[in-house]
Amino acid sequence: MNMKNNMYTNYLFDLYGTLVDIRTDEEKLELWEKLSLFYGYYGAVYTAEELNEAYLQEVKGAQEQARSKQVSSLKDGKLIGNKPSDSHEAYSEVQLEYVFQKLFRRKGVEADLVQSTYAGQVFRCVSTEYIRLYEGAKALLQGLRNKGRKVYLLSNAQNIFTRYELRYLGIETLFDDIFISSEYGCKKPDAAFYQKPIEKYGLDVEKTIMIGNDYTCDILGAQQVGLNTFYVHSNLSPDVAQEIESTYHLRDIDLNKAREILEG
Repeated sequence: MNMKNNMYTNYLFDLYGTLVDIRTDEEKLELWEKLSLFYGYYGAVYTAEELNEAYLQEVKGAQEQARSKQVSSLKDGKLIGNKPSDSHEAYSEVQLEYVFQKLFRRKGVEADLVQSTYAGQVFRCVSTEYIRLYEGAKALLQGLRNKGRKVYLLSNAQNIFTRYELRYLGIETLFDDIFISSEYGCKKPDAAFYQKPIEKYGLDVEKTIMIGNDYTCDILGAQQVGLNTFYVHSNLSPDVAQEIESTYHLRDIDLNKAREILEG
């Protein structure tokens, strides 16, 4: 599976499940107890159960609002960006900092986005059981950069979590640019999200490859805009009910092997 003549010059990477192993639990009682304590510090007093329910309601409302904006973009029965009209939340994206801000407002407290971001980060820290790089992740990114390749991150994620986690993991500076779905209002497998780095940097799709662990979002999504793909199966990969069709394919995550293949 060696690449001939280093044919790729641009590399788009997924993050969670591809470079980063993470486990979160957003349902545990401890999370909502700690978060309700944080809100209570600022006068927004909730019980843990009440805050959990309010959060779920606000997220649902934000998703419905995002979907309604998509529907307003319909042309000839299809959404702009090659999205099917029944795409629902799989393609839209919300900004959670506004959700956490609305949770303050429910209790009559006006909080700015800085304070709301802190609330979101408390939520993330307490819900995270572990976060770590897969073995070989940093060497893979650095190796491509050393060879003059362009390396981009294309992640379905929240800005208020992910940019800080990249810094914590020590890989923030190993990307030429970072594209996070919450900043664009759409996410993989939406073709519109893939077009962001392609259009910004004028990428030649024939010399660009997407590397990811989610067959639907990372592989099928990339293929619809003409990108080559590299599917890496990891412990976080969703089940795939069909035969894998990808330019390259590793059945078990081994980023040292992936580096050998990608560096050509």
